[in-house]
Amino acid sequence: MKKIAFTALAVIFALFSALPVGNVHASEQSKSSFLKELKAIANDTYSFFEEYTDSATGLTSDIVRLNDGKVEEAKHTSPTNISVYMLSTISAEKMHMISRKEAVLRLKTTLHTLDRLKKWNGLFYNWYNTDGTLKTDWGQFISQVDNSWLTAGLITTGQAYKELYPQTSRLVKKMDYSTLYDPEVGQFRGGYDVVTGKLTDHHYGMFYTEPRLGSYIAIGKGDVPSDHWWKMYRTLPKEWDWQSQIPEGPTVQYDGVPVYEGHYEYKGIKYVPSWGGSMFEGLMPGLVLNEKKYSKNALGLNNARHVQLQLAFAKEKGYPVWGFSPSATPDGYSEFAATPLGTSGYKDDGTVTAHASFLALDYAPDAVEKNIHELRKMRAYGKHGFFDSLNVKSGEVAKAYLALDQGMIMVSIANHVKHDVIRNYFHSDPIARKPVDLLKREVFSIK
Repeated sequence: MKKIAFTALAVIFALFSALPVGNVHASEQSKSSFLKELKAIANDTYSFFEEYTDSATGLTSDIVRLNDGKVEEAKHTSPTNISVYMLSTISAEKMHMISRKEAVLRLKTTLHTLDRLKKWNGLFYNWYNTDGTLKTDWGQFISQVDNSWLTAGLITTGQAYKELYPQTSRLVKKMDYSTLYDPEVGQFRGGYDVVTGKLTDHHYGMFYTEPRLGSYIAIGKGDVPSDHWWKMYRTLPKEWDWQSQIPEGPTVQYDGVPVYEGHYEYKGIKYVPSWGGSMFEGLMPGLVLNEKKYSKNALGLNNARHVQLQLAFAKEKGYPVWGFSPSATPDGYSEFAATPLGTSGYKDDGTVTAHASFLALDYAPDAVEKNIHELRKMRAYGKHGFFDSLNVKSGEVAKAYLALDQGMIMVSIANHVKHDVIRNYFHSDPIARKPVDLLKREVFSIK
C-alpha cells in the first residue's frame, strides 16, 4: 500500500515538475523563432538600402514605388533619410549581414558627400539630389527635426566606428541649432526658409513629438540652455479649449520652471498626447534615446501607454491589424493615427503601416509578432520587406518603400535583437550623456 502511494505521488510530482520546464522550453523556442524571423525581415529590409543607395554619393533615394511591374525611384533624399541609412548600415553590420569593413566603406562614402553638401550655419537643406549633382534646387528649407536626426546618425556612427569619429564630430560641432531657437519663448522654430530669409512662424511646442530629439541634442551640444526642456508643452494649457480633450494634472517645478504635467484619458488609461496621435511622433525618438531605461516615470512609461492604446484603438474599430502612423498611400503620402491619442488628431481611415508595429517591439513583442504575421497574410510583404501601408477596409496595399520607414524597421529590429545596440552607441557620446538627467528626473501625471 505504501509502495503504491509513493509511486502515485512520484508520478504526480513528475507531471507537475515537467509542466513549467516544458512551458519554458516552448517559450524559449518561440522567442528564438521570432528573433530569427526578425533577422530575416531585417535582411530583406536592408536590401532596399543596398539597391537604392547611390554608390558614388552614399545617399539613399527617398521612395521607391512599384506600379504595374515598373519601378519608380525618387532620386532625392533628406537629412533624416541620410541618418536612417547610416543607422541601418550600423544595424546590418551588428546583426552580421555585412562585414565591418563594408559598413565603414559605405559610411565613409556618405560622410565624404556630407562634407560637400551645401549648408546653412552647418545645418543641412531639406532635400538633395542623390546623384553626383547634389542639387538643392527645390529643397531650400532648413528643418530642425530633419537636422536633429542627421546629428543623431552622425553621433551614433562616430561611436560605433571610432575611425570615423573625427569626421562625424567635426560635422556635428558645426551644426548650430541656436540659429533656429527662440529664446523669448524657449522653444525651437520649425525651421528656416532660405529663399525668403525667414524663420517659420510656428514653434515646436509639443513635447511628445519627434522634435524632442533635436531639443535633447541641442542641449547636449550646449547650443541652447537646458531649461528649454521644461518650456515645451506636455499637454497644451487647459484654457486652450479647441484641443481634443481638456487635460488634467498638476503644475510642477523643474529647475525653477513651472511645468504643467497634464494628461488625457482614453479607455480609462492616462497618457500624454502627441500632436496627431501617430506612432512615430511618440516612439521614433526612442530609436536612439533610451527612454525606456532612463525615463521610466515619463517618456518611457508614456511610450508603453501609446502602444497599449494603439492596440485598444484598433480593437475598438474592429481592425484585424494595428499600427497607425504617417505613411505612403497607393497614390501619395498621408498622416494617419489612433486619433484619440493626439491633441489635434490625424485621421483614421483603416490604413496601417508596418513601421508602427516595429517601433513597438520593446514594449509589446508578442503583439508585434502576431501583427506582422497578420500583415504577411494580407500580402503586405515584398522583396525588400514590408510594403509601406495597407488599408484594412479595402485590402489595398501601397506597394512602396520609403527610406524613412525602412530605417525605422531596421533600427527597431537591431535594438530589439542586439539589446539596445544603437541606443547604447548614441548614449556613449558626451553630447548624449550630458542631458540624461533630464530624462531621469521627470514624472508624468500618468503613474
